[in-house]
Amino acid sequence: MPLPTPALDDRTFQDIVDEAKRLIPQYCPEWTNHNVSDPGVALIELFAWMSEMVLYRVNQVPERLYVHFLNMVGIQPFPPAVARTDLTFWLSAVLESEVVVPANTEVMTTVGASAQSEAVVFSTLDDLVIGPPTLEAAMTTTQAGTHAVDVWDDLRFDPQGARCFASTELTPGDSFCLGFRQSLAGMVLQLSIEAQAEGIGVDPTRPPLVWEVWNGEGWIPAGVHSDSTGGLNRAGDIVLLIPVEHSPVAVGNQSAYWLRARLLAPAEGQPSYKASPRVRSIEVAALGGTVRAEHAVRLHGETLGRSDGSPGQSFAVSRFPVLPRRDGEEVRVVEGDQVTTWREVEDFSGSSETDRTYVWDSGTGVVHFGPRVRYPDGSIRQHGAIPRDGARIEVSGYRHGGGRRGNVGARTLTLLRTTVPFVNGVINLAPARGGVDAESVAEAKVRGPLTLRTGQRAVTAGDYERLTLESSIEVARARCQPAGRGNGAVKLLVVPHVRGDVAGHRIDDYAISNDLLTTISTELDEHRVVGTAVEVGTPYYQGVSVVALVHSSPGRPPGLVRQRATDALNRYINPLVGGPDGIGWPFDGDLNVAVITQLLEAVEGIERVEEALLYEYDLRTARRLGSAKDVIRLDRQSLFLSAVHQVVVR
Repeated sequence: MPLPTPALDDRTFQDIVDEAKRLIPQYCPEWTNHNVSDPGVALIELFAWMSEMVLYRVNQVPERLYVHFLNMVGIQPFPPAVARTDLTFWLSAVLESEVVVPANTEVMTTVGASAQSEAVVFSTLDDLVIGPPTLEAAMTTTQAGTHAVDVWDDLRFDPQGARCFASTELTPGDSFCLGFRQSLAGMVLQLSIEAQAEGIGVDPTRPPLVWEVWNGEGWIPAGVHSDSTGGLNRAGDIVLLIPVEHSPVAVGNQSAYWLRARLLAPAEGQPSYKASPRVRSIEVAALGGTVRAEHAVRLHGETLGRSDGSPGQSFAVSRFPVLPRRDGEEVRVVEGDQVTTWREVEDFSGSSETDRTYVWDSGTGVVHFGPRVRYPDGSIRQHGAIPRDGARIEVSGYRHGGGRRGNVGARTLTLLRTTVPFVNGVINLAPARGGVDAESVAEAKVRGPLTLRTGQRAVTAGDYERLTLESSIEVARARCQPAGRGNGAVKLLVVPHVRGDVAGHRIDDYAISNDLLTTISTELDEHRVVGTAVEVGTPYYQGVSVVALVHSSPGRPPGLVRQRATDALNRYINPLVGGPDGIGWPFDGDLNVAVITQLLEAVEGIERVEEALLYEYDLRTARRLGSAKDVIRLDRQSLFLSAVHQVVVR
């Protein structure tokens, strides 16, 4: 157990009042009325109240020293995490030459009506090159992918056009593949199709098709923005949003950047093709492009001040927190006409007096230069060079941003801060995710002792969980389990932070982004024991649907009672804020009807619960599974997540 924190002065208000009254006979014997109504006693109590406030502040000194100690050993709060999303730029017209949207192009939300509502700004991470695509091949493949038929000549020269699916039986998995000369990564692609209505029987508003591209590891879906062809059945345009990953692959012994339309097994009530559609011609054009962006504002060169030649100097930038530096974002020292670029390090432990190094605190934006340290043998050593007296300290540029404020909704980033030639619009078709506020001092105080106690090794399950939590502020929970192969491998189940009302949480919100997965894997790889394989993944989220019949108290609006009951269920059955302790549903924690009944009975406005039923729920197909249960059990790699609850109020 931790050592108890001593109070420097444990006297209370009443102790001070009693002590002052005991001194009255000694210093003022003529004062004999000690009742609370006496003006002198009122002054004593006022003095005691003021003294108690001073003692309270005095007793905070150990806490202040504790924080200073954490600073000394290098335990600092995590800076905020940055929200990211994909921005789609739309061209003003179909062009025959390349259009470049440069990196760091800034896009923002509209400014709200209130004065406190500031626009949220996102910056693109890379150059977006939108060039005219070149179609150079066409194939049809069967379900197994072992048989490919070249239909390129049929598509160009045959008046009847090319069959989209080679199998006579139209087996799900058959594909119509289009090969391109260059990568379509991130492109908004328009396919202008001439077709005849031979693929009859299909519902033109929802054909059993999915468009996919190869990303180097597998086929991933491309978004369909619009389709006026009725599923390749008539002349029209298909506008596709190609993912930001697109790699070449060989189809039928021909290597190209392939885009394919794959036939799906029809869902319940969905009609399928009775015959393969035929396409007579296809023209391709680029309507825009998609690029990754992050919640950041690019700030250009800034002068921080002048050096006075002393060790341990520090200078602060005007905006903070500062995002992790990129190439070209650095500190420069200017002496007359001479400009030198210094190197950023994590600390000065490995720096000598000639090393031009500095430490840049991302959370506070403060740039530190090397200190002079006196060692036990009396020697004094300078860690890191000192800018000469009078030298000007500058930063070439940096980016400011981060925090949950950047988790904006879909279709909210619509304003370009600067014009881009031939671009007439921009939008984020998906919400931004990953923004987390900086770690608070209280959270850092809890994490500090754990870090000092176990160091930076990863041996036990607790070590892996702690390092996973420390790898990124985007990680909310981590659970380490054996991978089950009997070879010492471990598996990390990660639950990321999901912001917003828990009623709006969906299973896709709990997916781990590629950036977060890379961050966690890199951190664990540095500290794992040699020979230990580490797998990083997500828990299996078991959907739960509650059906309850409750009776409300007299005079309570049924709609309000129903909403309160549903909110309570959504919060309780949740991976982040659910469970008995409100810190997330526990791993291995089963759910039973008795607990749900107690939860609903505690909701304001509910008089009694007549009946409660539990259903397992498939979060992907959005339907209940099986019959009602009294207990739903979890395995070691699962967590509960609320689905659609139904509360009937009488």
